[in-house]
Amino acid sequence: MAPRTHTVTNQAPPLMGYDVYASDRALVEAVGRHLPPEVAAEAGEELTALGVSAGSAQALEWGRLANENPPRLRTHDRYGRRIDEVEFHPSWHRLLGRGVAAGLSGGAWGRPGGHVRRAAAFMLASQVEAGHGCPLSMTHAAVPALRADPELAAEWEPLLASRVYEQQLRPPLEKSGVLLGMGMTEKQGGSDVRANTTRAEPLAGDGGYVLTGHKWFCSAPMSDGFLVLAQAPGGLSCFLVPRVLPDGTRNPFAIQRLKDKLGNRSNASAEVEFDGSTWARPVGEEGRGLRTIIGMVAATRLDCVLGSAALMRQAVAQAVHHASYRAAFGGLLVDKPLMRNVLADLALESEAATVLGMRLAAAYDAADSGAEDEQAQERALLRIAVPVAKYWVTKRCTPVVAEALECLGGNGYVEESVLPRLLRESPLNSVWEGAGNVQALDVLRALQREPGALNAFLVEVGRARGADHRLDRAIRDLLAELADLDGIEARARRLVERMARVLQGALLVRWAPAEVADAFCASRLGGDWGASFGTLPHTLDLGAVVERARPLA
Repeated sequence: MAPRTHTVTNQAPPLMGYDVYASDRALVEAVGRHLPPEVAAEAGEELTALGVSAGSAQALEWGRLANENPPRLRTHDRYGRRIDEVEFHPSWHRLLGRGVAAGLSGGAWGRPGGHVRRAAAFMLASQVEAGHGCPLSMTHAAVPALRADPELAAEWEPLLASRVYEQQLRPPLEKSGVLLGMGMTEKQGGSDVRANTTRAEPLAGDGGYVLTGHKWFCSAPMSDGFLVLAQAPGGLSCFLVPRVLPDGTRNPFAIQRLKDKLGNRSNASAEVEFDGSTWARPVGEEGRGLRTIIGMVAATRLDCVLGSAALMRQAVAQAVHHASYRAAFGGLLVDKPLMRNVLADLALESEAATVLGMRLAAAYDAADSGAEDEQAQERALLRIAVPVAKYWVTKRCTPVVAEALECLGGNGYVEESVLPRLLRESPLNSVWEGAGNVQALDVLRALQREPGALNAFLVEVGRARGADHRLDRAIRDLLAELADLDGIEARARRLVERMARVLQGALLVRWAPAEVADAFCASRLGGDWGASFGTLPHTLDLGAVVERARPLA
């Protein structure tokens, strides 16, 4: 029996038992905007089902358990035989199986509106638990890389697109569905993969190779296969390394240890060794490994954007939910002018990230199946806008989550609030698939070597010219900066940040409610903004911005 002093009042109820999809107005509008009507209706039904599941007490409990019971490495069986297996909590498998069943692995390619539908679903799944998104992302992104070898793609792509999750390690072509991981970076090189030393030596007869070397970060080491970069006689090349060979024997793939990471605790990242007998199949031509795998990298970078947008959305939803129930100083927190300013500022950042991520997903759909001219335009836009978005959205994630945590006060600093897990997760997408400087330099390469990319970017932002004077001025300032190439590398971050804010502003001016676009342009483009959240001009319609971000719990 609780003591009489233990009366609980003025505490917000847990944010659960709600439709995560329907509550996200920016996401719902983006799906309707980027899909044709005949596809949007079906997608809406699928996403609503996912949204209800994502907001359920059961799914949230799975996310908690998967993070509180991180994966364990088993290098040997009881008899001393090397097995190199990673054990996960059952909750991890439930989340991963649900993601595969929802088509988040390889099913978006070639499906009408497939990338928009998957992007929205990926954001919903990531709000439940972010770690299980890694193997889903790797598998999805492997499809364009495998298409460098049509025969290989014909074998593997149907398995990647399957909605059946089989966790057991068996010969891949005997399974109903498979997952793929990736191994690019090595100890000495990191993002400079041309410094890789792993060797690939051709075998006589079967067209295969054997690998000798290591990978410092191997994503999703429990997968059925891995795309790996290695130095072949013809130069840096891409290879597919299956975990189990066709005869049922284990391919030598020694997992040395699992990384002890800041966040992403439910997901395994490993150091692996190839001992000179690890069999691999080439993907594409020798010496063209970077060109082969770059499509995979671009797709996973977009997932970094979507994953960060999902973390921001969940953090903002938690903050607005708390403030809508918590009373202090004579009224609800959400009605206090200063708290409303903070919440509105956070909501702007979240919506801008969502709108940008979904626009890029739509570009993938158009590049995959649009008319020829549209395909070229959208591919050029993706070439520059993906690293721009990857740089900026993932950078904004951590301060958004940290400020949202503070909105809950001491409650937000406690693990049960979910915010600490979101905060630990928040820096990852900025590091994964090339950290900030790598993204900024990639944008410079696109500007210097691919003039069509800049033209596609300017066409995209130009669609909103004349609608807001602050956006127009920001576009002019950006053009002036682009015209001056002196010292461009040292100021690459400044340039890419400007490009991202201009692109987000242009999209919001075209598609967001007037109060959202006005507040974004006044603060992010017009300069009427402080150095921390909660410094929006008080004359804006902040109440409408906050109300739009409120979860429908």
